[in-house]
Amino acid sequence: MKLHIAIPALDELDFLPKTLDAIAQQKTDFLFTVYVCVNQPDEWWHNAEKINICKDNQKLLYFLKDFKAFNIITIDKTSPNQGWKNREYGVGWARKILFEEIMKTAHDEDVIISLDADALFDESYFQSIGENFIKNKIEVLSLPYYHKLTNDERANQAILRYEIFLRNYFINMHRIGSPYTFTAIGSAIALKVFVLRKIRNITPLSSGEDFYLLLKLRKMTPISNYNSELVYPAARFSTRVLFGTGPAMIKGSSGDWESYPIYHHSLFEKIKKTYNIIPELFTKDIETEFIDFLKKQYKSDDLWSPLRKNFKTLHQFTRAFHEKADGLRILQFLKAKNSEVQISDEQALKENLEVFVSSYELQVTSYELREIRDLLFKIEMRLRR
Repeated sequence: MKLHIAIPALDELDFLPKTLDAIAQQKTDFLFTVYVCVNQPDEWWHNAEKINICKDNQKLLYFLKDFKAFNIITIDKTSPNQGWKNREYGVGWARKILFEEIMKTAHDEDVIISLDADALFDESYFQSIGENFIKNKIEVLSLPYYHKLTNDERANQAILRYEIFLRNYFINMHRIGSPYTFTAIGSAIALKVFVLRKIRNITPLSSGEDFYLLLKLRKMTPISNYNSELVYPAARFSTRVLFGTGPAMIKGSSGDWESYPIYHHSLFEKIKKTYNIIPELFTKDIETEFIDFLKKQYKSDDLWSPLRKNFKTLHQFTRAFHEKADGLRILQFLKAKNSEVQISDEQALKENLEVFVSSYELQVTSYELREIRDLLFKIEMRLRR
């Protein structure tokens, strides 16, 4: 089994060398090849506000050409007339191109490790992933992550709040037993090559491609969430994507967390209530708040009789139910219903913590963001394991 490391890079001259250095420090028995796609829209060459990014991308190409520690396969989507054109633009397209290049030569049982150009990790990271796939016979891995803090206190507060949003979501999804319990971070995904071939590669969205990739993969195979080693994505303000960590930090640092609320545990329990009646739903229609929402989303009052007709066992029906009520529909439900809870993020977090942890843990934990993040990280890692 070989490892294939996929790294998109846009304006990463200051960061990618550090990631490559982390790769050079890997102590692993597995052979690996690194692929980097340096990219930006072709029209930026004619944009006075973007021309410096194009020039820095060229410097990065030269740096990669002269890099000696290990071989790098470089994909040039930055030079004049080589960059993205029209709607083919963004990290989703870069990952798609990278995965296509990997699939040209990779064997089905090889593993793709998706990274970002600013992600760091310890020297056993690659080895831990390779051993995990072999020992546990997994096909897709959503890797545990942790954002290290910086010297910028404004950035620290923003990333801590964003990470609390992510971990609150994961823990609640795990509590209700959702098959879509995963965190979509582009630098924290690994998968077998044959699985990527089965879904015919990633959908090349400008943002959110990691979420939709995991969504497609989960409908085909279980996703493992545990690995002994972590990836450390960068905590920095960024506009490289439309939404995700960088934009969330920018909005959040100005006080706008509306797109990343602390969902109250009661919203997830409404979904769990529907999960609990799936055996009854297999034989008759039942109304719940989540089912009513699904009917509106699909613009149909008859969601289940077609499933009963096509899926004759409860096991088959249950799987079909979860494909219909998937992770996207769950997220849409949470967003739609969140305002009805009518409590602040701070109160929602306090009440969630009372559900998540023992009274002893709460007594020794303050409500500082860093301590809350670390407590949720501890709970999440226990659940992942």
